[in-house]
Amino acid sequence: MFLIDKLNRLHLSFQHFSYFRKIKLQENMKIISYNVNGIRAAINRGFLDWLQAAAPDVICLQEIKAQHDQIPLMDFEALGYYHFWYPAQKKGYSGVALLSRIQPDKVVFGMGIPEYDNEGRFLRADFGDVSVVSAYHPSGSSGDERQGFKMKWLNDFDRYVQKLRQERPKLILSGDYNICHQAIDIHDPIRNATVSGFLPEEREWMSQFLAKGYIDTFRHLVKEPHNYSWWSYRANARVNNKGWRIDYNMITENLLPGLKSAAIFGDIVHSDHCPVFVELDV
Repeated sequence: MFLIDKLNRLHLSFQHFSYFRKIKLQENMKIISYNVNGIRAAINRGFLDWLQAAAPDVICLQEIKAQHDQIPLMDFEALGYYHFWYPAQKKGYSGVALLSRIQPDKVVFGMGIPEYDNEGRFLRADFGDVSVVSAYHPSGSSGDERQGFKMKWLNDFDRYVQKLRQERPKLILSGDYNICHQAIDIHDPIRNATVSGFLPEEREWMSQFLAKGYIDTFRHLVKEPHNYSWWSYRANARVNNKGWRIDYNMITENLLPGLKSAAIFGDIVHSDHCPVFVELDV
C-alpha cells in the first residue's frame, strides 16, 4: 500500500509534462525555500503572481497542507514549472513540494521511514551531480510527545543525510528546520531559552550537524541581527519584527565556492513564514 501510494504521487506529478521544453541546468541556480502554511491559502493571498515575478529556478515548499486534487496543478505548469508534491496522509497537515523550471534527472519521495514519510517531510530532486531537498522538520511546540518525535527525527535525518551524501556529495538541504541556531537568530533569546525551537539540545544538534561539513548559507554571508523568517500571528509580532530564523538553505561545503548570494524576503506575506533565497554557481 505504501509503495502504491508513492507511485500514485509520482504519476500525478509527471502526467501533464509532455509539452514542456527540457531546460538544462543553469550555471547560476536560484533557489527559494518557503513554508507556505497551506498552499491553498497562499494562492488566495497572491502566491502565484509572486512566483511568476520571482521566477526562481527551484522553489522548495513546506507545510503545503493539501492533497493533489486540492491543488491547481495546471496553474504551476502555466508558469513553466515541473512540480512534485508529497502530501501527508493526514489531510490538511504537513507535506512538502518542489517546483523546478529545470527537469530533474530523478525525484525521490520520502526517506523510506514510514513514520516520517506518512507526514510528507522529505522530497529530493537530482539535477546532474547536485541534489536539492525540500524538508519540513517537525515542531515540538505542542508538547513532550512531539518534542520527542522531533528529536528522534533530527537524529534520523542526520544519519539519512550522511548516508545520502556518500552517494550524492553535493547537497542543498532547504526547508523549515524549526530551530533557531544562535541568539542572533531569535528576537528574545533569554525569554525563549526554554521554548521548543530554541532549546539547548536543538541548538546543539544544529551545531554538530553544521560541523559535519554543512553551511548555513544566509548566516555565512549576512552577519547582521534582526533577520527572521517566521513570526507568530500573536501580538503584532511581524509588525514589530519579533521573529525567529528557522528556515534555511543549507549546502555541503563542496558547494561553498559557488555561493553567490543569500537573502530573506521578509516583506513577502503569503504565510507566517517568508521565503529564504540562495544563489549558487553549480
